[in-house]
Amino acid sequence: MKKTLFTLISFAIISPAFAAGDNGPENSLSFRQLLSRVAVSNSSLALPEPEAIVIKDDLALLADDRSWVTVGAADKFKRTRLLELGLDIVEVDKDSVRGFARESAVREIAAKGFRIDDKISIYNFDKDFPTADAVYHNFQETIDLLRQLAAAHPDETSLFSIGKTVEGRDIWALRINPAEKGETPSDRPGAVFMANHHAREHLTNEVALLFAVWLLENKNAPEARKYIDTLDIHIIPMVNPDGAEYDISTGKYKWWRKNRSVNPGGTYGVDLNRNYDARWCEAGASTSPSADTYCGPRAFSEPETRAIRDFVLARPNIKTLLSYHTYSELILYPWAGSAEPLENKTDLKVFEAMAKQFAVHTGYVPQQSSDLYVATGDTTDWAYMARNIFAFTFELTPKRWGGGGFYPGAGVIEKVVADNIKAAMYMLSVTDDPYKLAR
Repeated sequence: MKKTLFTLISFAIISPAFAAGDNGPENSLSFRQLLSRVAVSNSSLALPEPEAIVIKDDLALLADDRSWVTVGAADKFKRTRLLELGLDIVEVDKDSVRGFARESAVREIAAKGFRIDDKISIYNFDKDFPTADAVYHNFQETIDLLRQLAAAHPDETSLFSIGKTVEGRDIWALRINPAEKGETPSDRPGAVFMANHHAREHLTNEVALLFAVWLLENKNAPEARKYIDTLDIHIIPMVNPDGAEYDISTGKYKWWRKNRSVNPGGTYGVDLNRNYDARWCEAGASTSPSADTYCGPRAFSEPETRAIRDFVLARPNIKTLLSYHTYSELILYPWAGSAEPLENKTDLKVFEAMAKQFAVHTGYVPQQSSDLYVATGDTTDWAYMARNIFAFTFELTPKRWGGGGFYPGAGVIEKVVADNIKAAMYMLSVTDDPYKLAR
């Protein structure tokens, strides 16, 4: 099926030096074109035409016992307990939270004395999505774009797999470093951008991918070239391709969060962002395999998290890391797994300074992750604990479900990408020595 026409105005907020791009013959991949062209492919994000598929999908949703629930919770400690009981918290208000929970979790939450204010079955919960979402890149289209980038910029890039998923898909990393290619070690300060830990967060893939396109298109502009020539940059746009493909496999979103491991009892999936060895499963994660926040049978039980672990540990040059998630428009830094602030005051000063500047570029709210709730097994906590990496989680647009939630549509891509290019460039600007922000 052809993808839907998606027209966007060119970025007026990118500086003229960058907006011009590279006029060389290899510039077959245009940043603007990726935001405005008609892409033609057999995208699984396009609506399926055969009605039988739609009927099958409706039946599958009808059999799904998850509900969107609103639960009274006045502080982060109650919110943490709700996570442990199996509530996948999506939105946080002053006195309540909203998110997905299976029927067994809803019963347990009520039995523990929590007030359930509202409950809507997933079947009746906003089943449709805009056809313009076909502009988002599925797994094959992501690979194709990464390969095009590597082919168009062979002097600056290399492309390699850091490991395979449960279902055997490769987890691809695009490396931007003219001096060392592939998995060759580097002494250059390293920066890592990763996305799509959670399957339904498709916007994160677009932000990572389009940053790669934009950076390479503008590789001859002095503002970009100085980082290309001095840093070791890796972009991993789809950490959880199995889950991302499952979420769109029938043409209607499934609100799927986890990977696709087969669990005891016949349920599926582990929450990859609860599976890292950072106070693993101590708080803010569920031990129930059916829960969306299931931490897995042990730390690093999943091939996807092991791939990230091995990638990071093999590269002691990594200084900064940014993990894109959706949604809520937040900039989060360690600790996620402890209610206490970071013990190292110098490092905390660096985190706070970086977060504050990220906020200037994005308009997002900076805060310690656990100010929302305590969540152990987190990517950024582990990266900081294991390698002292200044690691952040960005929760992208929108602020609330009313703005589209996990599926905000194609119309948000332009602004979200633009804001996050600025933030990504800021991160590159401090990667050489993050401690300069504390001096």
